[in-house]
Amino acid sequence: MKKSRGRTGRKRRRKQLQSFMGGVNCSHKLEYIKLKKWLKERGFEDSNLKPAEFWGTGRGLMATKALQAGDLIISLPEKCLLTTDTVLSSCLGEYIVKWKPPVSPLIALCTFLIAERHAGEKSLWKPYLDVLPKTYTCPVCLEHDVVSRLPEPVRKKAQEQRTMVHELYMSSKGFFSSLQPLFAENTGTIFNYNALEWAWCTINTRTIYMKHSQRECFSLEPDVYALAPYLDLLNHSPNVQVKAAFNEQTRSYEIWTNSQCKKYEEVFICYGPHDNQRLLLEYGFVAIDNPHSSVYVSSDALLKYFPPLDKQRNAKLSILKDHDFLENLTFGWDGPSWRLLTALKLLSLEADEFTCWRRTLLGDVISARNEQQTLSITAKICHFLIEETQHILLQISQLKRNKKKLKKHLSLVEALRLEDLKILQKSAEILGNLNVATA
Repeated sequence: MKKSRGRTGRKRRRKQLQSFMGGVNCSHKLEYIKLKKWLKERGFEDSNLKPAEFWGTGRGLMATKALQAGDLIISLPEKCLLTTDTVLSSCLGEYIVKWKPPVSPLIALCTFLIAERHAGEKSLWKPYLDVLPKTYTCPVCLEHDVVSRLPEPVRKKAQEQRTMVHELYMSSKGFFSSLQPLFAENTGTIFNYNALEWAWCTINTRTIYMKHSQRECFSLEPDVYALAPYLDLLNHSPNVQVKAAFNEQTRSYEIWTNSQCKKYEEVFICYGPHDNQRLLLEYGFVAIDNPHSSVYVSSDALLKYFPPLDKQRNAKLSILKDHDFLENLTFGWDGPSWRLLTALKLLSLEADEFTCWRRTLLGDVISARNEQQTLSITAKICHFLIEETQHILLQISQLKRNKKKLKKHLSLVEALRLEDLKILQKSAEILGNLNVATA
């Protein structure tokens, strides 16, 4: 009896430890049991990872043992990957080969996902489809009230993304109709806009990079997508490094870690050195304390504190535009970027200093007055952006109370704006110290 109680106690402690580490083991859930069985039939063996629910990141993979730098995290056989080869060997293949002008590899994969989801129980890919998200939080899926609270650069890109997906749908309707012989129902109801949006988001947020040779049956867009069941449960962290590639010898997609990971901790990979605006746009999430994040300054904010009667204003703007100094002007964790300060230095040139504009772009100091004015205007822009961000956060907070169904999406924009606020406050502090030092 004593021995049994000790084992129960150890089990309880282990469960508490797992829970304390921030992850709740989900490998007992039927959808994951079916997925692992399905993958095993395709040659996948895994002992390093378990599906789990984490407080900060949601669904992810937990380490079942301590991982060291240089360890193989996961090796997924080629048979488990969903690529254009999978699509061409399905019943869709002959329709893709016949269709002119050729469809893109992206549309081929979208079509396959929609058709397989529609097939339900009959789909060979059902265990994978069952663990895919039903909805996404990419800006293309967000309502106007949410998108309008995004910072201007990402709002503009979100609108471009929406237009692109809509055009993709409109241009593919003819091809979707050609598939009618494969379906009892009308293809218009199966391949509708919502279905394409879901399939596009699945591919955009979850594919790994895997280059395929160019084929005549596809358009000239690069064929570089592969969906990787189970592997795609790995979440992103900007603070880890991994090596990921398809291994031609083992015919498997492999991920090796360059970081350590304790037992029961979440295993992360890095999608790239992306800032939060890019992460939200492409993947539908925001990384807290992201070292790559920055706040973008629009050209309107840039000109707000300069006299409109400056005779050289248009010439200065023309120089900045010609030398690509009106884009990617940012505040980061380490203060204003060199590009932002350089643009402001050029705009701060007096009439008698204007001939020195080339030296300004190279980073030379023109005068103490120019340096001081640049810092002063940079600080004003920073404080303006802080006030603007606080105002938007207030709007979001009111909207969350009034529009409960938008709460999840609004919280995402709120997280992005709160990160911006932290960066701007840090920049304001740095600028305050610089002003004191140069005074």
